[in-house]
Amino acid sequence: MIGLLRGELLKSMTTRAVWGFAAGGMAFAALNAVLVAVASGTLDEVPEKKEALSGLPVLLLLWGLVGAAGEYRHRTAAPTALVARRGRGTVLSVRIAAYALTGLGLALLINAVAVGVALPLLADQPGPDLTSGQVAGVVAGNVSALVLATVLGAALGALIRSPVVGAVVLLILALVVQPLVGGAYEREANLSPFGAAGVMTGGTHNTTLTVTQAGAVFAVWTVLVVLVAVGFERRRDLA
Repeated sequence: MIGLLRGELLKSMTTRAVWGFAAGGMAFAALNAVLVAVASGTLDEVPEKKEALSGLPVLLLLWGLVGAAGEYRHRTAAPTALVARRGRGTVLSVRIAAYALTGLGLALLINAVAVGVALPLLADQPGPDLTSGQVAGVVAGNVSALVLATVLGAALGALIRSPVVGAVVLLILALVVQPLVGGAYEREANLSPFGAAGVMTGGTHNTTLTVTQAGAVFAVWTVLVVLVAVGFERRRDLA
């Protein structure tokens, strides 16, 4: 099992896609910090300042989806199960775990950029500065959201099995459906994976959900999708 995990980690960390998504995540973190801390005007409340540290979970969700679905597009999922002498459900579980570990590394890298860029800029803003505890809380929420997004994406990729279809559906849900639903039904929208991730990262702060509650919502969605993906994978043949 350790050998299988090592192999899946190697695959997840050595593709060109992972470095592209890592660069995109860091670029977004830096841009978001500049836009919120400087271009948005005066920030004199703590929730507004926390928003400058927020990440973009949908980016890692997309990476997990594209990477996991690519196993089926390139027809490597079945050979991996045969070589490993494990069931396809077991192989998928290990693959998702590998994506979670790689996603953790990406999340820490992205948050390091966000904190490094945002805090010096926020120091020039009026009102109370963010305490070390508040910064740690935002980072913890961001890292958790990014890791959960990666796992959810990998599970969805195994279900959809098409990187293009999965990416298109994901972007429509995140960029079109979620904002529309959120504008009309804010409480209900925060119970979706995208809404909960927004609360966890500090991007949404006018909400009835706490960060902990949002994390629980996102975790439930993720676990359910993973269980469904592994269950379907076990029932597929090796073709």
